Amino acid sequence: MPRGDGRLNHDLLPGEKGPQDACGVFGVWAPGEEVAKLTYFGLYALQHRGQESAGIAVSNGSQILVFKDMGLVSQVFDETSLSSLQGHIAVGHARYSTTGASVWENAQPIFRATAHGSIALGHNGNLVNTAELAEMVAALPNDNNSRSTRVAATNDTDLLTALLAAQVDDDGKPLTVEQAAHRVLPKAKGAFSLVFMDEHTLYAARDPQGIRPLVLGRLERGWVVASETAALDITGATFVREIEPGEFVAIDENGLRASRFAPARPRGCVFEYVYLARPDTDIAGRNVYLSRVEMGRRLAKESPVEADLVIATPESGTPAAIGYAEASGIPFGNGLVKNSYVGRTFIQPSQTIRQLGIRLKLNPLKDVIKGKRLVVVDDSIVRGNTQRALVRMLREAGAAEVHVRISSPPVKWPCFFGIDFATRAELIANGMTIEEIGASLGADSLAYISLGGMIEATTIAKPNLCRACFDGEYPVELPDPERLGKQLLETELAAGPAAPAAADAVRRP
Repeated sequence: MPRGDGRLNHDLLPGEKGPQDACGVFGVWAPGEEVAKLTYFGLYALQHRGQESAGIAVSNGSQILVFKDMGLVSQVFDETSLSSLQGHIAVGHARYSTTGASVWENAQPIFRATAHGSIALGHNGNLVNTAELAEMVAALPNDNNSRSTRVAATNDTDLLTALLAAQVDDDGKPLTVEQAAHRVLPKAKGAFSLVFMDEHTLYAARDPQGIRPLVLGRLERGWVVASETAALDITGATFVREIEPGEFVAIDENGLRASRFAPARPRGCVFEYVYLARPDTDIAGRNVYLSRVEMGRRLAKESPVEADLVIATPESGTPAAIGYAEASGIPFGNGLVKNSYVGRTFIQPSQTIRQLGIRLKLNPLKDVIKGKRLVVVDDSIVRGNTQRALVRMLREAGAAEVHVRISSPPVKWPCFFGIDFATRAELIANGMTIEEIGASLGADSLAYISLGGMIEATTIAKPNLCRACFDGEYPVELPDPERLGKQLLETELAAGPAAPAAADAVRRP
């Protein structure tokens, strides 16, 4: 019988995929602490970043034990599994797939044997030179079918881990994990916030652009590395600083040491501020909630409208709706009630219930919105189906007017750095003007925040932000289209014997 994956997101229509999150990573070095439970609660705080699979690896100083499965953190782990994970170093991961299918083999942390022991690695982000990395893995020595070069998974993370595990010097002597990292990481292109470990040391690294967040925290008896500061808060760790772009950090019994594998060229993802990160997280010194409220304020100033009530599409649009109401003077209210416990289900709704669609997750407060001119604030529009259904539902509930306001600019370009948008052809903003989109939604008016207004709300300088999904300016040079894609390795594997070297890296026994 299939297991429900319990996905928690704000997709309101069955089958209507919005911007899917990146992954969440967590690592801890803390002798004397229950590191598996700390990691569990850290991942719990990062559950919004990935709900397909979860895993924890723990080292007791002599061996690494990995436990992972498909599903939410709370589904994968219980007291029994956590109690079996004894040690003083742990690495955890909550996954949403951006390269490779959502299958157990692609769940993380990825584990590999090395000449010195073993390595367990978790990755947030997405690499754009996966095909090139696969060719590098295919070229690795494969003496006696060495496990270190077998690739069972079909994701960029497994390829990266294989390269880290199999590096040798000019004389053929195996490199340590730390030495290998300084050789391999400069060859990885794209977004990567990594937390990994061997039997004795916790490691962390962030790509030179710092596209995905990664922070360092201090425990009374150890250290924590996590995707977001909210995960530090839940585990009682004190924020120390961000892991810098292009920085490599190692933590062991001798303390913390930091070095650089590449110069920093900061281009943090602006969509973290719009939607991805938790509102109680700080990124680059800026609180995410305050950024979203400010986006709403600027949106109100850029696109005012006469209305009676501002409501949000719960919950992602709430901070911006509060900001819009504050700047416009229009009251903010709760016009929609969300059922937070409805995820995807293997129980297919009847035709009658399917026709209700969005009501599975949202229900309007009719007495609040009847006869009112509404401003409905959301964070983004991808295909537009959700907003179209929402506008129709509000009108059926008696709304006099429905004005849609979006706290990010039109999404026109795909992301190759850890957000799984719809394809470019599916993005509604590519084929229609804003006026045409508004008409398609059935709204009385539609307006997006300007690119400049959104950026100013983050307080981060424009050159230090990746805005590629909005303006098409990618911070890392992309390979040819045929060497990109979520199912790149599966596609090449399916191509059979004539497939290029990347597929050979996957097929290798």
